[in-house]
Formats: sequence, structure tokens, C-alpha cells
Amino acid sequence: MTLLELTVVILVLLALVTVLFIGAQAWKKGSDRTLCLMNLQNVQKGMRGYMNLYGFAPGQTVTGLKSKVIGLGRFVEVEPSCPRDGTYTYGDDQIPSVGVLYITCSLATSEKHEPDNYIDW
Repeated sequence: MTLLELTVVILVLLALVTVLFIGAQAWKKGSDRTLCLMNLQNVQKGMRGYMNLYGFAPGQTVTGLKSKVIGLGRFVEVEPSCPRDGTYTYGDDQIPSVGVLYITCSLATSEKHEPDNYIDW
């Protein structure tokens, strides 16, 4: 085996490792987005569950709404956190209308941490 052949083999292996790392980063970014969307969905469904269980209508005000939906023994057990270090912003004490998210992520526009369609949440 010559030095030239050995160099070519090393370069090919380095190229394959580079492609592998790029693919792993894309996979991680996609899985973080999915987890963030699942957090948004869980809170939204918890909000709808609270609304239905206690007979509230969209637009009604409930004092301390977030604490009645999120917490130990509530509809969402643990307050969610964005896996990409985004911050969640919660709505006020008003039950959101159908098609309006109660919780949003700060990475909604930059990394698409907002679903395209959430009308059925």
C-alpha cells in the first residue's frame, strides 16, 4: 500500500464522518422541534380538558388559569421546557378561542417551533 492510497482512504473516511455529523445535527434539530410541538400540544389539550371539565367557554376569564392546568395532579404534571433553550410564553387568564394557542415558543419563527395546523387541539 502506497502513501497515496493511504491518504485517499483517510480522506474518504473523513468525508463520510463529516456527512454523518451533519446528518446527526439535522436529526437532533428535528427531534427537538418535535418535542417542542408535543409540549405545546399537551398544554393546549390540558387547557381544553380544564375548560370542558369545569364548563368554561372560550373567552371567559379564570384567575390563575396556568396554575390550574399545569402542576402536580393537574392536566399537565410538569411545566414544559423547550429542548432548544427557547422560552415559553403563556396566555393570560382568559380561555383561548379554538384555533388560538395558549402557549407559544420563542423559537416559533426562527426554528419553526409552531405547528402549521393546530385547529383540532
